[in-house]
Amino acid sequence: MSESVLILGANSDVAKECIDQYVRKGYQVVAASRNLKQLEEFIKSHKIEEKVELKHFDAVDFSSHQGFYDDLKTKPSIVVYAAGFLVDNEKALRDWEGSYQMMNVHYAGAVSILNIVSTDESNTNLQQIIGLSSLSGVRGRKSNFIYGSTKSAFTQYLAGLKQYLMPRKIKVNVIVAGYIRSKMTAGLELKESLMLEPEFIAQAVVNAKNKLIIVPGFKWKVIYMILKLLPESLVAKLP
Repeated sequence: MSESVLILGANSDVAKECIDQYVRKGYQVVAASRNLKQLEEFIKSHKIEEKVELKHFDAVDFSSHQGFYDDLKTKPSIVVYAAGFLVDNEKALRDWEGSYQMMNVHYAGAVSILNIVSTDESNTNLQQIIGLSSLSGVRGRKSNFIYGSTKSAFTQYLAGLKQYLMPRKIKVNVIVAGYIRSKMTAGLELKESLMLEPEFIAQAVVNAKNKLIIVPGFKWKVIYMILKLLPESLVAKLP
């Protein structure tokens, strides 16, 4: 029997590419999302129905997470958390519901389900947990600090989870991505030369090894290092 991959928030553009790439590598995939209709269409168009099981998963319905996990026919070898939600920073500053949703999708929901996954010591299949984070979480910037703070919290959670799971030899990776051409960023004014394709990010997910922080794309690796090293006075001058 082939190993199983659980993808949470599987309706995102990157997650869909991950589904396809994991299947091509011989994995069975459980694709979990609130919106199963779009996933069905994607899976049919790629002719991978036999290798993918669809399950309803709501990242912010915390009380359902234990039951969702218990109902999995096969406990996963790899878990990918790809759920995402974005509200413009100016709107988020004035709309608590938007801020709260970002916090719940990117952090609280992730911690809720991944705590369940990582503390199930009966699952001897578990080899790897991968989270999709963002360069927005590297430093606080005035243009996106609410969204960025939720991604920063998620990154720090995964860093600690990696240490916690070391005795069981379970890998934990954080994909710290820059601008991705996706439905979530559609309509935003982003620099074209810095845009990354979902397929490229998915390759970084599927091929993740032991390193905690993985920054796809050479330009974004440079930006990541600059952001880490810039003094606060210069970060304050960034958009």
